[in-house]
Amino acid sequence: MKRLTVGLVLVAILLSALTVWKSSAISEEKYSHAGQLRHVVLFKFKEGTSKADIEKVEKAFATLPKKIPQIAGFEWGTDCSTENLSQGFTHCFILTFKSEKDRDAYLPHPEHQAFAKMVGQYLDKVLVIDYIVRE
Repeated sequence: MKRLTVGLVLVAILLSALTVWKSSAISEEKYSHAGQLRHVVLFKFKEGTSKADIEKVEKAFATLPKKIPQIAGFEWGTDCSTENLSQGFTHCFILTFKSEKDRDAYLPHPEHQAFAKMVGQYLDKVLVIDYIVRE
């Protein structure tokens, strides 16, 4: 009986170790982003734009991925560079699309157009760069 118990404990330990090893091997696999399209949008707000209006823009942009299925990824942040080369651009939004076709469907999408119309009143400048990911 003791041998059976010890054997079962050893099997359980081996299975646990195998599970941990397999999950770490999967997490180390390289995921390729090559071929994806990144749509990089920089905002420079008009002088005097209120914090509340800037937050309104941030929240509105962040809702687009829920409304437009072609958006495969979304992230954003504000400038934290110490180089002082931002030229007044404070916000960066990066949208990921699986293809140029998906990006092309996003641009005229009614939700994107409504957002662009709303945000325009707050912006001094916008800079947009699209690129295809290469590795």
